Amino acid sequence: MLNIASLVIGAIALVLAVFAFIPLLGWANWLIVPIAVVGLALGAISDKTAGRNLNIVVIVIGVVRLMLGGGII
Repeated sequence: MLNIASLVIGAIALVLAVFAFIPLLGWANWLIVPIAVVGLALGAISDKTAGRNLNIVVIVIGVVRLMLGGGII
């Protein structure tokens, strides 16, 4: 059950991260990364790894986008 919750949170965060790639919306990653960290915590508690892995990918995407935009743009 925790894995499903982690997958849902990760999917929502991934969709939001796609929109954060639009120029001038990079600041949204400051909200997306913590959401993915919550999903990662749920995935880490779960016995399966799909939710955890999805949230790790979302976190990496968000952090890379923040680094590319200087943290704001």
